[in-house]
Amino acid sequence: MTTRRKFLAGAATVPAATLATPALAQSTITWRMQTYAGAALAEHVIDPAIKMFNTIAGDRMQIELFYADQLVPTGELFQAMQRGTIDAVQSDDDSMASPTEVTVFGGYFPFASRYSLDVPVLFNQYGLNEIWAEEYEKVGVKHISAGSWDPCHFATKDPIRSLADLQGKRVFTFPTAGRFLSQFGVVPVTLPWEDIEVAVQTGELDGIAWSGITEDYTVGWADVTNYFLTNNISGAWIGHFFANMDRWNELPEDLQMLMRVCMEQSHYYRQWWYWGGEASLRVGGDKMELTSIPDEEWGQVEAAARTFWDEIAAESETKAKVVEIFKKYNADMEKAGRPYRYT
Repeated sequence: MTTRRKFLAGAATVPAATLATPALAQSTITWRMQTYAGAALAEHVIDPAIKMFNTIAGDRMQIELFYADQLVPTGELFQAMQRGTIDAVQSDDDSMASPTEVTVFGGYFPFASRYSLDVPVLFNQYGLNEIWAEEYEKVGVKHISAGSWDPCHFATKDPIRSLADLQGKRVFTFPTAGRFLSQFGVVPVTLPWEDIEVAVQTGELDGIAWSGITEDYTVGWADVTNYFLTNNISGAWIGHFFANMDRWNELPEDLQMLMRVCMEQSHYYRQWWYWGGEASLRVGGDKMELTSIPDEEWGQVEAAARTFWDEIAAESETKAKVVEIFKKYNADMEKAGRPYRYT
């Protein structure tokens, strides 16, 4: 995996997101939160929730929001939060390189989900919340809330109509997704989020497997890629809100509750924003041509994912437990039939 990291001179040189903040009383609790998302995407995936929290909390507490790589590179988010340099984080486990047994499942674990609603059900009804809470408590971090984002599709400069077309393609993607896709000839590349558009323009990247079509249009990637592959390796990104455990425990119970409520509202917002956006832009978007790999050929990728699951499960007892939950959940959905799963 090719990696290039960009370090910023410091927070003082990069302003935080401009969110409505009242004049602060001397006793106001202030937190710094950094998201994985750049400004254009953050307008939807985090800004509304933080604005809501700050408005309701008033001079009792304010959260100052920073976008991707503004305080620290995304790959260092966990360490910064653990140390208390940052109080809270919005990210997936994989991107922020958390040292837990569940890191590999964050972001896009191949074919763990088909639809966005799979994620909250897995966490709230199939036991993933408890596993995540336990794993992060071990390392001094509070796992506040999990939610789903968009599916993982390829946006590319050249058309992808067969697995052979993936060979040698340099693609910006998540660590685990890249590890899985490399068996099909994909060359995973990690770059700072804000550099992706230029990297595609200059030929440093051939494409992106980091999002669905909603993000491609929202953040400008649809302006530099020509094709959108309708096949995806995951129906929904698994992302979270985290906080430094000590800072979380210092909060009064009602502020903890308010934060949870605002984060749940954020999860709900994304459910309909992505679901509607994915369909609308496939139908009405005019910047990208849709392509597909035939189902029988794409079946090879789905079969490889199950082998990949078993490889991950063999690495530890906790990973095996999570994989078993994914297997049971997907088996239950298949037995439930339509609309939960279509054959």
